[in-house]
Order: sequence, then structure tokens, then C-alpha cells
Amino acid sequence: MSGGSSQQKTEAPSPRRLREARKKGQVPRSRDLSAAIILLFALAMIAFLKDSMVISMQRLLLEYYRAAPTLDLPAENLLFYALGFTARMCLVIMPVLAGIVAIAVAASVVQVGVLFAPQVLQPKLERLNPVEGLKRIFSLRSLFELVKNTLKIIIVAAVVYFVVKARLPEMLLIYFKTPAQMLDLIAAALLAAAFAGGGAFLVISFFDLLFQRYEYIKNLRMTRQEVKDELKQTEGDPLVKSWLRRRQREMIMNAIRREVPRATVVVTNPIHVAVAVRYEEKEMSAPVVTAKGAGDLVPVIKRLARQNDVPVVENPPVARALYQVDVGREIPVELYRAIAEIIAMVYRLKGKVV
Repeated sequence: MSGGSSQQKTEAPSPRRLREARKKGQVPRSRDLSAAIILLFALAMIAFLKDSMVISMQRLLLEYYRAAPTLDLPAENLLFYALGFTARMCLVIMPVLAGIVAIAVAASVVQVGVLFAPQVLQPKLERLNPVEGLKRIFSLRSLFELVKNTLKIIIVAAVVYFVVKARLPEMLLIYFKTPAQMLDLIAAALLAAAFAGGGAFLVISFFDLLFQRYEYIKNLRMTRQEVKDELKQTEGDPLVKSWLRRRQREMIMNAIRREVPRATVVVTNPIHVAVAVRYEEKEMSAPVVTAKGAGDLVPVIKRLARQNDVPVVENPPVARALYQVDVGREIPVELYRAIAEIIAMVYRLKGKVV
């Protein structure tokens, strides 16, 4: 039972797993949301610029129509003439096209941030496998997408239907309008229906985005064993780390047992840190820190010092400063005076004892 449960993906994906998935281009993204935003932005641009675009197109058409009777072109130049006309037409709608490209990029960045995943472009042989292709086509995922898209079409179509139905009485009066008024009425009706459908599409796409994120996290879930294996890879095997900590503590304790009995004095905080200092006037140019400890090592150092008749001096500022010095190094110059006074006091006490 425990072995089976350990293989169930019940753990949330780790940051490392999420980073690796992102590098592969696997991100929670709703194509419907991007499409809805692009559609609504394009409609807004058209509604805002339609008058100026229509006027520009009218001027362009009039220019070509007026020039047509007097135009004498060889047959081989007609293609270039048509291409020039098409290019000028594209310039008229260029603001809308540029806006659509910009909003498409922005919609993608808002969902997944700036992402460059070259691995997505690498060819994968499994994509050419017809068996795998059939599995994807006849999978539960494909069935779900089919149902989702069908519901999406039904909801959007229903919204558009009700908008058009509300405008139907106004549309019946189209026969009493001038051609310009007819075009304005049809354009307004089409835009209203398109905005309504796009708005419904946008609302649906938000739910699709939430679902895509849920599916993304669900598919990246990990088993407990995978979490343990990843922890070993990223932070090392806990058993090895525990052994290293024990080994380091043993080395520190051995150094303390060896050096504290030989120290000249032990300076303490008194309960936070303890530092053993050794000074031999004829052998050393300056006192040397031979051992130090903090926390539960402080009583050990103090007990060893007392057992070996090494004086213990409480001086919190000096103890803190000495604790910053590496074991085996001479004390810094700025501590000479303080340590000299402590050692002088120790020598006087030893002289009294003797």
C-alpha cells in the first residue's frame, strides 16, 4: 500500500520542475484568451479608424478609376500595376495590422512572460509516429477539447443571435435609407454583433486560462519519490549531508580538545562565543586564535579551560571581535592593545598564584 501511494503524483511541482518545463516551452497558456483579445482589439481599431480608412480607400479608388481611361499599359506591366494598387491598399489598413501584431505579442507576454524556448523548434520523431498521432486524436483530451469548442460556439452564437434580434426592427427600415445610411447601419450592426460575440468569447477564455493552469500544475505534479530524488540532486543526499555535519563537528571538537589546554587565555561573551588565544613571547610575534566555538560549544571550551588551568576572561566586545578571526591566524592589529591587557592580567594572576 505504501509503495503504491508513493507512486501517486500527490506533491506540488517544485520550482526546479517548473523551470525545466518552462525551458521546454511548457507553459500554461490559453490560445482562446489571446484570440479573444486580438479580436476585440481589432474590432476596436476598425470602429475607431473606419471612417478615415473608408475615406482613404475612396480616394485611392477614385484616383485609379479616373486614370483608367487614359492609362496605356503594356500587358506585361499590368501585374506590377496591380501589385502597386494592392500595396497602397495595405498601407491604408497597416495601422490595424500593426496594432494586431503588437497586441498579439502583448497577450502572450501577459500570460507567460518573455519566453525563449529553442527546444520547441527542435524536430521530434514521435510527432511523425502515426500510432501516437491516432492516440492523441482519440484521447480523452481531444474529446474534452471537442466538447469545449462546441459549447464555446453555441454560447457565442447565442449571444450574437440575441444582439442581432434586438437590432432587427431597426434593420427592417433599411429599405427607407440612403445608400450611405444603409452602409452605416449594416456596419454598426455587424460591429455590435462582433463586439458581443468577442466579449462572450473573452469571458469564456478566462475560464479556459484557469483550466489550462490547473491542467499544467496537475500534469507536473510529482510523486514523493521524485521529490526525494530531486532534493538529493539539488541539495545533496540528506544522509551524506548528515555525515558531513557530524564529521565537521568531530574535527572541530578534536581541535578544541587539542588546542584549549595549550591556550594562554580563553575570552568569552560569556554564553554566546568563546575564543582560545595562545601567545608565547619567545616563539610568536603576535597572539594567535587557536580554537573558537559558539552556542553549545561555549560550555565545552570553558570546561576544558578550567580543567587545564587556563584562565577564562569575560569580555564580550573582544570575544566577538576575536570570533571573526580564522583559527590559526594572528589577531588583527586593532586588537593588540585589548589582548595585551588581558594577557598581562593573566600573567599577574599566575604570578600571584605562584
